Amino acid sequence: MRTRHRLAVSGLVLSLFAVPALAQGPAANGEHVDADGMPTTHSTPAEHAQTESLNKQVQQNNAAADAQVAQSQAANDAQAAANNANAAANQAQYDQQKQQYQQQLQQNQTAQQNYEDRTRAYYSLRSRYAAERAAYHRGAWPDRFREWRLQGDARLIGSRVEIINGDHVGTVDSVARAPGGQVEALYVTLDGGKQVWIDEADVRFDTAGKVVMTNLDRNDLRAMSDERL
Repeated sequence: MRTRHRLAVSGLVLSLFAVPALAQGPAANGEHVDADGMPTTHSTPAEHAQTESLNKQVQQNNAAADAQVAQSQAANDAQAAANNANAAANQAQYDQQKQQYQQQLQQNQTAQQNYEDRTRAYYSLRSRYAAERAAYHRGAWPDRFREWRLQGDARLIGSRVEIINGDHVGTVDSVARAPGGQVEALYVTLDGGKQVWIDEADVRFDTAGKVVMTNLDRNDLRAMSDERL
């Protein structure tokens, strides 16, 4: 009898120790269990709402980041387009200036060549002109022009040409100079369109009125313009 009593007591003790062990099951560990006490993956309504809130926040953050990236890209694209447009405008301006410079250079070279050709022509004909023009009529210089001579630094090209009585007869088109810079002759386009060389001895320069005066007669100037080799 004593032995059976001891076994019963031992069984009671075991059962007392077993209850806490069962209490440590899935529910006690915070895991979700179904009606039978088995673990389940289903979330509670509160957890589901929290998950949706987190997902929504992540989506909003991603959308904001995408919008910022798109805005930054648009700004970069706009700046790149502005830079390209500015570079294209600068290149176009440079090309235009370069073309203008080349054209101006060509014009200057052409003008210089024409000047040299005319100067050579004048020197080649100067002796003949002097011999043939010795007989041309020359009027007496008024006192105010008598001592005036052409200045080497005078801006003569484009000046109007008048005879002694004040009539306009032409315009200075070019100048022939000696190697030292002294003016030796003027190439004049007459009002009728003809052109003639006038030696510096037959002209004076009115520095006040910027007018070239000649004591040659109008008809003699026309005759001189017809002189050819």
